[in-house]
Amino acid sequence: WSSSQSASKMRKRNLIKQLGFDDTHRRAMLRNMVTSLIKHERIMTTVARAKVMRRFAEKMVTHAKKGNLTHRRLAAGFVREKPALVKLFEILGPRYAEREGGYTRVMKLMKPRRGDSAAMAYVEFVDREGELRKARPPQSTGIKMLSMMTVMGKLNLSAGLPKPPAAAAQK
Repeated sequence: WSSSQSASKMRKRNLIKQLGFDDTHRRAMLRNMVTSLIKHERIMTTVARAKVMRRFAEKMVTHAKKGNLTHRRLAAGFVREKPALVKLFEILGPRYAEREGGYTRVMKLMKPRRGDSAAMAYVEFVDREGELRKARPPQSTGIKMLSMMTVMGKLNLSAGLPKPPAAAAQK
């Protein structure tokens, strides 16, 4: 191996964008942002940070929906403040009990940040009072599959739904 090949490290299994920070700083920033999102239910940040942070916020709401002791401890290890943790389990968890994901939305702003022209966005929870745009109802899996098959051209909905085979209909 030449020195250039051994010096470059392959980024395998690193699924989170680095955002220009080392691991500990990035994790601390994301924990602070998720805690602020839980507390205020809408925050403004850069688009890149919003897209990374959304993943962790959705995970915290999923922990709150399950609500048992294990998930409460997992959420407590990430959320920084106790009042935010209480709000997560007592308000946000029951609010999204029927929803199968998609608890947050990232809305890009037209104006960039003044100092460095970074693209900015709001991150907010859906289905809350005072939201900027109403959330679309979550689609069921069957409707998603039908729409995907229609887009792929495998299903022609104008001809009606496909009929089951005759052998299966007799049983």
